[in-house]
Amino acid sequence: MSDPRLVLSVQERVATLCINRPEKLNALDADMVAALPVLCSEVERSGAIALILTGAGDKSFCAGGDIAAWSSWAPEAFGRHWVRDGHDAFDRLARLSCPVIAVLNGHCLGGGLELAACADFRIAEAHVRVGQPEAGLGIIPGWSGTQRAVRRFGAQAVRRMALMGEVFSADQAMQLGVVDQVCPSGEGLHAAAVIADRLKSRSPRASELTKTLINAAEGEERERVLESLAGAIAAGSADLAEGLAAFRERRPPKFGGSEE
Repeated sequence: MSDPRLVLSVQERVATLCINRPEKLNALDADMVAALPVLCSEVERSGAIALILTGAGDKSFCAGGDIAAWSSWAPEAFGRHWVRDGHDAFDRLARLSCPVIAVLNGHCLGGGLELAACADFRIAEAHVRVGQPEAGLGIIPGWSGTQRAVRRFGAQAVRRMALMGEVFSADQAMQLGVVDQVCPSGEGLHAAAVIADRLKSRSPRASELTKTLINAAEGEERERVLESLAGAIAAGSADLAEGLAAFRERRPPKFGGSEE
């Protein structure tokens, strides 16, 4: 599944994903949410060493979920599909093997901030405002805005945004650890390219493993992380080669340490 409003390109081992729906402040609808995991798989297959995530225009990085896309849904469908599908898509982005750099080139509110929380690094342009206004609409931050956002930004920053409705400037967001860097308006992509160039000088495999371990420390699906790491070790062992050979030859395997 693809969506023309999510534009993916790869140049010199750096992928860029742009949310191209500026007329709707880059808000996400159900089709865009469904396309996100597919695009993440394309990034993996491309061998990119980093993904830069941004939005079209300078008004909004991402306005979150398009209210028109979910406001008419029955409560059961809202919880079962809209919320769960959003979680699945954002989890896929957060667990991308390469580092993700979010360029907040416009305001980053609600689900947009939850999307930015999936990134490993966040760059905010100077004019950007960051917040979680959901409670003002009578809804909660439903795409891990009370979970992953707390792990990555700290509980108090999330309380101030989600409970008090505070909207932070770019500088305030950096002081609170919500973003990592503030740059002049219009220079976010350049700042991201500088980070991507630095990542090029580092081992992609070591970076992937390090990111995986950091995610596990934060609680990003520890079970999957442990099994994937252990599985990779087992897949490179002589025991696996012997086991497969024995299976093909229909004989008992002779693993290391087995008696002759």
